[in-house]
Amino acid sequence: MYSRLQYISTGNTVNEQLNNIRKVLENKGDWIQLRWKNAPKTALIDLAFQVGELKEKFDFTYIINDHVSVAYKVNSDGVHLGLTDLSIQQARNFLGAGKIIGGTANTVEHVRQRIAENCDYIGLGPLRFTSSKQNLSPVLGYEGYQNIIQEIQKEDQHHPPIYAIGGVKQEDILQLQHIGIYGVAVSSLLTQSVSTQSIIQHINHEFYG
Repeated sequence: MYSRLQYISTGNTVNEQLNNIRKVLENKGDWIQLRWKNAPKTALIDLAFQVGELKEKFDFTYIINDHVSVAYKVNSDGVHLGLTDLSIQQARNFLGAGKIIGGTANTVEHVRQRIAENCDYIGLGPLRFTSSKQNLSPVLGYEGYQNIIQEIQKEDQHHPPIYAIGGVKQEDILQLQHIGIYGVAVSSLLTQSVSTQSIIQHINHEFYG
């Protein structure tokens, strides 16, 4: 099954992005979502190929945010789609079988939509305000997650893994796990940390025991 911790990359240049991604991989992170909003297409493709080359040294799952054509071009493991991006089925038709396709959700209706679309995992959020994402959807908080998870579990015991996303902190992990969240997708938590390895170990310990 999928790793419980997904790192969403950040950085304003190819080098910044690569350095942040390499830092996570060197500290035993094993799932990278390449996310570079408003990047020139040529720079994004260059970066995407370079991240793919890191697979020669590190064993990790590699998906790309939004850009299905780039994911196809560099043969990444999959793609993460927002609610206004290409549909899950269109992406699956384009990328072919065996690729991971995740989708964003902010409400219980969105989660139902993603389940109906047969996405492979759901990124549900935000937990709280985060400066790393523009056009933020309404904040859920613990109560919002709990209400959504309870509602979905009543309807479908076999839903895709649901990840908490957006402003997740280290101290949130245990509570999110108790609520029924499968894993977390984080950016600033790892990018800005001086103890990346200990945070990754803590998150994995809380989810895997």
